[in-house]
Amino acid sequence: MQLTLGPLLYYWPRQTVLDFYAEAAHWPVETIYLGEVVCARRHELKLADWLALAADLSGAGKQVVLSSQGLLESSGDLIGLKKLIESGFAIEANDLGAVKLARDAGQRFVAGPHLNIYNGPTLDWFAEAGASRWLPPLEASRGTVAAILAERTAAVETEVFAHGRLPLAFSARCFTARHYDLNKDGCEFKCLDHPDGLTMTTRDGQDFLCINGIQTMSAACHALWHELGELAGIEALRISPQQHHTGDIVAAYAAKLAGQAAAADVARWNPEGWVDGYWHGDAGIRPVSETQS
Repeated sequence: MQLTLGPLLYYWPRQTVLDFYAEAAHWPVETIYLGEVVCARRHELKLADWLALAADLSGAGKQVVLSSQGLLESSGDLIGLKKLIESGFAIEANDLGAVKLARDAGQRFVAGPHLNIYNGPTLDWFAEAGASRWLPPLEASRGTVAAILAERTAAVETEVFAHGRLPLAFSARCFTARHYDLNKDGCEFKCLDHPDGLTMTTRDGQDFLCINGIQTMSAACHALWHELGELAGIEALRISPQQHHTGDIVAAYAAKLAGQAAAADVARWNPEGWVDGYWHGDAGIRPVSETQS
């Protein structure tokens, strides 16, 4: 089983991003996903910068996949998507427009977690369109994933989202701009002030969701740390980048998969807490300790 590094979902300063991937080149991940998934207004890195990073990481021996936006809202977004398809690198398709363009170009792709794949025949359809790998929807339980794999007939790899805040949904509205009473087109790039998103709480003070521009995420970190021995049929595990300790988390997962001694308290790197309710067919917000009981 291999580890992958998912696309950067947050908005970080340019040098921070470059430094992050310079370190990631030495981490025990086989595949690194690059590109802007959330918002086209995030311009610290332009497409040429992502392509240069892709070339550098490919030269370092990593398999590179360029991730497409989850929600395209303009003709400019479509132009950017076409450039991704034409880049020569593999892509992760996060909407059906990207699937169509990849299929028309005869290019293999990763079917991202935001596509609605809930049964074997649907997975076969995406495989016929060119998918070589897929990620189950983020709310899919292990039972749902197993049922899909039992139904499918196509030879397609399975990658699951194993560690990180869950990117649950996209909206045309920018929640971060709204938080600051700003218009979306005049957001002042406030996402830069929140390198791990902005946590929302209920009236009772419970952390509930995390807002990240137009994206809604889980407030806590989804973690399959305790499930690594029960992932039959899974070829890859995705670690999602976070502001601190991503390299430590990757190393701990790699050590545990290899049967070596890993850090005793990996959870300390996620003070927001761990959840894995979705994987157990329960409410996604349920803490790991409760699903383990």
